[in-house]
Amino acid sequence: MPHRAHIAAEAETTAEIAGAAAAATPTFAQLGVAVEIVEALAEQGIVHTFSIQELAAPLGLAGKDIIGQARTGMGKTYAFGVPLLDRVFDDADVEELDGTPRALVIVPTRELAVQVGEDLVRAAKHTPVRVLTIYGGRPYEAQIEALESGVDVVVGTPGRLLDLHGRGDLRLDRVAVLVLDEADKMLDLGFLPDVSTLWAALPQRVQSMLFSATMPGAVLTLARSMMNRPVHIRAEAADTPSTHTTTRQVVFRSHRMDKPEVTARILQARGRGRTIIFTRTKRTAADVAEDLAARGFTVGSVHGDLGQSARERALEAFRAGEVETLVATDVAARGIDVDDVTHVINYQTPDDPMTYVHRIGRTGRAGNSGTAVTLVGFDEAGKWSAINSELGVGDATPPEWFSTSPELYEALDIPETASGSVGPATTVYGGAVERRRERKRR
Repeated sequence: MPHRAHIAAEAETTAEIAGAAAAATPTFAQLGVAVEIVEALAEQGIVHTFSIQELAAPLGLAGKDIIGQARTGMGKTYAFGVPLLDRVFDDADVEELDGTPRALVIVPTRELAVQVGEDLVRAAKHTPVRVLTIYGGRPYEAQIEALESGVDVVVGTPGRLLDLHGRGDLRLDRVAVLVLDEADKMLDLGFLPDVSTLWAALPQRVQSMLFSATMPGAVLTLARSMMNRPVHIRAEAADTPSTHTTTRQVVFRSHRMDKPEVTARILQARGRGRTIIFTRTKRTAADVAEDLAARGFTVGSVHGDLGQSARERALEAFRAGEVETLVATDVAARGIDVDDVTHVINYQTPDDPMTYVHRIGRTGRAGNSGTAVTLVGFDEAGKWSAINSELGVGDATPPEWFSTSPELYEALDIPETASGSVGPATTVYGGAVERRRERKRR
């Protein structure tokens, strides 16, 4: 039986609240969120809160500093986004809107910036709050023009935010609310110095909310040095598994040369819908996408060698259902906000346990069930051993399966008639054709 949130401990300047989603969580309206925001959320079918939202929203609405910890896919964006918008819109302690930013949301990747920005725009639909998303890979001129026209909430990546602030185009002196989303990823990408510089440019009295799936020491050190008596929230019990219980994990050893054939069979599994295939390298992402397109699958690709517009077109095609399969590197792992992903395939074994958690967290979200398949190459056994040891997956010695193995077909409910292709070749969204289009536009 799930239990309600409760105060677990208090130490120094932080209180730790732990809890899991209850059978019937409160609505945003019951938490005191402005009716304009409640109506906008209801139009998206969002009425009741997830656990992290139930815990964070009342504290955020009260102007408290928050350290929020929850796995990916648990509703963190609206956990900070709803109170942020509510305070910017109608809080007596926040100055009236005048076209200079009242809130700043810092995220590690372009894809996550787009996702968070779109979510905030939808929630602010019935308010006068203007949201602007800023990230690199785009011309400065349009972003500067938007800032000059007036914005109230800025969502962006550290590098571009710092550039625009240094140029004098992004004013931070009136910011009242700061959010750091996916703080652990910013640490991994080396952005914490930029984040510290941006944070130091804000007024002394600012509400800060830091959200992250994990809490490495460097992130906690930053929080303790900059935040004002933050309340530490965990949206799950301390002994909750690191991965969604709604995600079935299938792990087996697969020969590098046979992985394309194995993947083609997995994509023909019964009940297979939207699927994300993760690779470690950009070259592999491009190669896998092109191979699948040649086999007749509708597929998109998102990786660092593509221009930003090509990446966005591939992501939008995936969200819209124009393509059912997306091949991506880890840079996109936290920026794909689609609840009904049925399968995740780790084409290459992740480098570390947290990357594994973030990857497979793209399925089994929001109460849906999902399947995560990991193909462990013979040169990747050490990486899988570390993942299994830390997360307790229970597959210390994965079986060895090939594209012709009956066990593969049985485990993933693949029809016996499945073969290496499904039809005529298609075009990769974000692939070679898209790259040529991108170069022509430049």
